[in-house]
Order: sequence, then structure tokens, then C-alpha cells
Amino acid sequence: MAKARLIVFLLCLGTSAAGASPTTTPRIVAAANAFLATLSDAEKGALLFAPGDTAQKQRWSNLPAGIFKRAGLMWANLKEPQRAAWLALMQVTLSAEGYRRVVDEWRADDALARESGAGRGPDFGMGFYWIALIGKPSETDPWQWQWGGHHVTINATVVGPHVSLTPSFIGVQPSTFTDASGVAVRPLGDIERDAFALINWLEPDQQRAALLAERPVDVVLGPGEDGKTIAPEGLPAARMSEDQRAALMRLIAHYSGLVNDEDAAERTSEIRAGIDRTYFAWNGPTTPGSAIYFRVTGPALVIEYSVQAQGPGPGGGASHIHGIYRDPTNDYAARYTR
Repeated sequence: MAKARLIVFLLCLGTSAAGASPTTTPRIVAAANAFLATLSDAEKGALLFAPGDTAQKQRWSNLPAGIFKRAGLMWANLKEPQRAAWLALMQVTLSAEGYRRVVDEWRADDALARESGAGRGPDFGMGFYWIALIGKPSETDPWQWQWGGHHVTINATVVGPHVSLTPSFIGVQPSTFTDASGVAVRPLGDIERDAFALINWLEPDQQRAALLAERPVDVVLGPGEDGKTIAPEGLPAARMSEDQRAALMRLIAHYSGLVNDEDAAERTSEIRAGIDRTYFAWNGPTTPGSAIYFRVTGPALVIEYSVQAQGPGPGGGASHIHGIYRDPTNDYAARYTR
């Protein structure tokens, strides 16, 4: 119950991330140092990795504990003050919407654990998530905080005034769950809604250009695929109407807007500048609720969303989703650290 109260309390505070000012990086650094102050020397030794530790940067996956081995501090082993301090760091780095989305994806894993039952299969649940710092918090030198587990990982690299959240894994299982107050929560529901709205807004010839295959596929640039690229396919935004391009930008904003408002504005401006060279692709039916895959590729953007399974019954509905958010020019803030 204490954990649930903490999560609810911090979700209510999430609106404070809105309206970020040019002081965002100092606030992120201050929150990181406040978290470090809650740790013992042994805990710091497990959490802190050397700057540029490529192995740790790449040590993330959508696979659950027991199948994929992570390093750092495990959430289940942290005390409540330490948890609160870590969540405060996530909160100041992310936007209000981004923080809620990530926490809701995380909470879904507790629902999955309840569905799976104790002792059956891999370890699911909120306790099986790991946190790490690569490099020491700094307002000038590059460093990264890393948090993740089954179906969601955030890699936040901070370089001076810039924050990059690519690559991050934005998935969920189950896609809908009921919280303690009886409210249905669908962490990626707005993404699914806006994707189907866009594909069904297209004219027949535009849809034909966007549709690549009849069946969904898994994400192509997921964990372990750092440094790889994917050729743009589908419908170029240059062939879309102004309103359709606006709908595409709304879909993209669910990803570019994960980060705090100051950095999201910079990211959105960058993506908008390349919108005519951005492509929208689709696999699967266009009926809402169907199992689908979509991809958005641009000069500095790759988004993938893939339904792995549907729920029971006719029509089902997506119940298990994989997703990836990358910037081929700036994963792990590479553009600022060359």
C-alpha cells in the first residue's frame, strides 16, 4: 500500500514538470545528486558506471528479469526515501505526460505479475526494474541515467542544456489494466487512437503507399540494434495534406514529448524541419483495435509500434505492445558528444 500511495502522490505532482525553463539541466543534476545522497557507498558502487561505458549503455531490453541480466540497483531493494528521490529525478527529466505514461507502463507489469501468478515463468512486477547512472551528474559533461525492465526502458543522456531520450523502449503488457481505484488504465491508448485516426484519414492512394504488409512484424531497431539504420518506407509526409501532416505530428509528439517541455520544444522543432522527408508506414488491418505495426522514419527519427498479441474474444484488442523511439543521428546524445 505504501508503494501505491507513493506512486499516486508523485503522479499528482507530475504537472510540475510542465513549463520547464532554461534551468532544466541544473534541476536534473540537483535531483540526481539528491538521489545519490540517499545511497550508501555500496549502493553507489553498484549504481555508478564510468563515463562512456558502452556495455552498460547497451544493457537494456524489453525482456523480463530471469531472461535478461541487467546491472545497477534493483527497485525492489530500494527504501522508500530512495524511491521517492529517484522518481523525482525522472519527473524533472520527463514531461508531465511522459512521466505519467512511463509510470503507467511500469504499473502494468504489476498487473501482469498478478495475472501470471507467483512462481510461474519469468519475474514480472515493478520490483524487477533497474536503475543506473553512467558518468556523474554534471551541468556540462555528458552523463546518462538509465531506468528500465520488462517492456519499458528510458535512456536519458544529459549533455549541457540538451537531454536525449533516444533510444528508449516504449511498450506495455497488458495494454489495459485496472488500478486500485477501479479505473481502467491504457498507457499507450492515445498512441493507438491517433495512429488509427491517421491511417483512416488517408485517401485510398495514400493508404496504398503507406501499407507495407498485411500482418504486423516486431520492431526492427529494438534492443541490441544500436547503430543500425532502416530505409524510409511508406507514405512520405510531402504527399500529405496540411491537416494530415498535423495529425502525423500529433502522433510523433507522444514520443518527442516524453522529455521535459524545454527539451521537447527543441526536439519538436528539429522533427518539424524534416517533416517533408518523414515517412509513415503501416502493416496490418486499418480497423481500430486490430493487431498492427506502424513506423515513422525521418532524418532524425525512428518510431516503431508493434502489437505482439491481442486479447481474447472477437475483436480482441491489442494486449501486448512493443515500441521503440530512436534518433539515428543522436542516440545516447551522440551528436553532442562527438
